[in-house]
Amino acid sequence: MPVAIPRSRFPLAAVRQWYEDELCWPTTGTEPVELLTGERFDALDLPADAGRAVLGRVGRTGPVAIDRSGTAGPRMLMLVAAGAAEELAGLLEWLEWGSLGLDLTARGTGDRMPAPSPPPAPHARWPCGTGPREAAGWVRPPEPGYEIEACLPTTGTGAGHGGRGIPLADRQGRAPDLVRLVSAAATECHRARLLRGRQARRQTDRGYGDQPFAFSNASRISAGTRPRSLTL
Repeated sequence: MPVAIPRSRFPLAAVRQWYEDELCWPTTGTEPVELLTGERFDALDLPADAGRAVLGRVGRTGPVAIDRSGTAGPRMLMLVAAGAAEELAGLLEWLEWGSLGLDLTARGTGDRMPAPSPPPAPHARWPCGTGPREAAGWVRPPEPGYEIEACLPTTGTGAGHGGRGIPLADRQGRAPDLVRLVSAAATECHRARLLRGRQARRQTDRGYGDQPFAFSNASRISAGTRPRSLTL
């Protein structure tokens, strides 16, 4: 059975015009409107719960959107410098996260992302398009009038000292550090997976009655394995 994607509160023509005219971002001719990644920016793609934790520990990022159109739950899309999608696998290996199969990917050349509704006011800076019928919304919206490349996480000399709220003239070559962002994202994706696993085990153990751990722990001990509920 097909999943109904929530419709934007903004006319499609207005959404497309805002991105193409105000930000000069390429869009698709589809309904709903989508943004093309790999040209002006790429996007880190991670679960929303992990993404919220990342925003709590990383001060500077580029624009950040939330995507509710998928069937596996909401995803957070963190805009990063174009070409970063190709660097992600190597960065995860270098940070020693490569072998864990994290739920952390990137959208780059040839990919796309949903186009969140534009901010309701010219100077709106915080959650926009977050109503229940919105398929996607901005958590940290882009700033019209600024070159997007100047505020996107990237690697290389000068990264890690710029970000939102800093005048464009002072942000050239001072974008947030992509390595630090990927490190935080990998850590929070792993932590969120452990927490979800722990919650799932608790739900399973509750099915055994008033002593939720008695049967499951006994069965694991008899099998010669340490109870997993005691290892996390």
